[in-house]
Amino acid sequence: MARLPYADLTHPEVSPLVEQIVAERGSVLHLYQMLLQSPPVARGWLNHLTGIRHHNSLDGALREMVIMQIAHLNGAPYEADQHAPIALKEGMSQAQLDALPHWQDSDLFSDKERAVLAYTDSMTRQVQVPDAVFDAVRPFFEPRQLVELTATIATYNMVSRFLEALQIHSHDER
Repeated sequence: MARLPYADLTHPEVSPLVEQIVAERGSVLHLYQMLLQSPPVARGWLNHLTGIRHHNSLDGALREMVIMQIAHLNGAPYEADQHAPIALKEGMSQAQLDALPHWQDSDLFSDKERAVLAYTDSMTRQVQVPDAVFDAVRPFFEPRQLVELTATIATYNMVSRFLEALQIHSHDER
């Protein structure tokens, strides 16, 4: 059960945002129904996440691998529930999803994916990224993609922290 009540989706102040969310996402997920408690925050969040998810040059499978790893590292089951089907649709295998908690011991990931996972782990666990970790990921990306990768990792850490602080879960009644 979430720590705060979910927003009333029929309230006139949130109606335009509800329409935008439905148009862009198909429905109002628990995350957005909580964010709608503050329409200005919800609007900014929606625009930011749309940019990260839909308007960058990263490969979809790589993006979703990062998101799933962050969900695992941060103990964010809602994030994992929402993104596992997307990860599979984007080209990750179920075996790769299952191997993420122990990716270092798996041969299911390419050198590029391993460098990205090390970067994700470092940004998520320590915040500061050692030069060796950055130097390992850098050859795989142009500067724009490195910025997009870094922003994706930072953004989904924000998402998981928001979800877990307010105890937002897929099974919540709204």
